[in-house]
Amino acid sequence: MQKITPHLWFDKEAKEATAFYTTLFENSKVTSVSTITGTPSGDADIVAFTLAGQEFMAISAGPYFKFTPAISFFVVFDNEKEIEAVWNKLIEGGKALMEYATYPWAQKYGWLDDKYGLSWQLSWSENHQFEQKITPLLMFTNNVAGKAKEAIETYTSIFPNSKTEMIMPYAKGEGDQEGFIKHARFTLAGQNFMAMDSSLEHKFNFNEAVSLIVHCDTQEEIDHYWEKLSAVPEAEQCGWLKDQYGVSWQIVPTAMQKIMASGDTEKIARVTQAFLKMKKFDIAELQRAADGK
Repeated sequence: MQKITPHLWFDKEAKEATAFYTTLFENSKVTSVSTITGTPSGDADIVAFTLAGQEFMAISAGPYFKFTPAISFFVVFDNEKEIEAVWNKLIEGGKALMEYATYPWAQKYGWLDDKYGLSWQLSWSENHQFEQKITPLLMFTNNVAGKAKEAIETYTSIFPNSKTEMIMPYAKGEGDQEGFIKHARFTLAGQNFMAMDSSLEHKFNFNEAVSLIVHCDTQEEIDHYWEKLSAVPEAEQCGWLKDQYGVSWQIVPTAMQKIMASGDTEKIARVTQAFLKMKKFDIAELQRAADGK
């Protein structure tokens, strides 16, 4: 299991969207589908799936959050045929944010929102050297524009096996504020992430539509990440929190995914009712609920 798993919030389309996404890349599949009941959103479908061998989660839980380009998924390709095929599928019903074309940094590149609103950056260059095919990219805008470098330093100090791989700031007259981050790559718990700043006017910030699940084996781990990341007390609910930059995280016991994928509806219902009352998860209490105690 990955330490950090991207999580996508849909209104009702989680099953439909994940079935579509798994057709785009080799080594992709839906691994489990479960439904939790009695939530504030009513019944909610939870889908675990892999894309190009990487783990993702999705939920259908109502029209409360909309995807924005604040977090996009940067995908690298081996050849023009592959990138063009995926672009053509994703753009259908979606919209281009940067047209699919040749750019100084890539032989082919495009940025789009797909028909569900999820943001993707597709890139093919013979100079690409990425082991991870799909990388979450965080764009720091509005009140956190210019904070990308600081955020990377914060995140890499919190997670083990983490480091800054590359930071490329804007030069004077290059299209954004000098010193803002044009492109950065870093690893958290051995997984690749990207970041950038934008001082342009944007009508969006980070929100809960894309969050990052941190899987924890022990209560001590949950306590550690909760203490280090949570910065908005009113956002704390059901294992969710927001950090000082507005990025949403879910600090979740590793065993939770196994319970939710177990197919045991009574156990799932008990655990659901237990965690709905929590802010930070209590592993012992969740286990008692799972055991019917």
